[in-house]
Amino acid sequence: MSHTFSVRVYYEDTDLAGIVYYANYLKFIERARTEWVRELGVDQARLKAEEGIVFAVRRVEADYLSPAKFDDKLDIVTTLEELRPARVVLRQEVRRADVTLFSSRVTLVVLTAEGRPARLPADFRRRVG
Repeated sequence: MSHTFSVRVYYEDTDLAGIVYYANYLKFIERARTEWVRELGVDQARLKAEEGIVFAVRRVEADYLSPAKFDDKLDIVTTLEELRPARVVLRQEVRRADVTLFSSRVTLVVLTAEGRPARLPADFRRRVG
């Protein structure tokens, strides 16, 4: 199962050299994860309001392979790597055409309003699995 989300690189995304500032790749993959969850039919605001849980990034492994530049159209491809009762591991790649510019492995967990670990909701596991 994979999901693709597209973004355009704006001037504000770049540094003085005209390439995408490294931290902005994390913003791009965050947006892609949000859209992936939304397309699964999971309402994160409802989860927080009704069940008192939120998704949180536990770990990010990132490889910057090649720079993206102003006005590039990028595709962020999100692929499920691992689904456990209390965590999700995703592979996320930022691509320009067929070239991978940035590759990451992201581990998500669920936290309660008090910041304690929780299990993934059964509905979410069903939709992903």
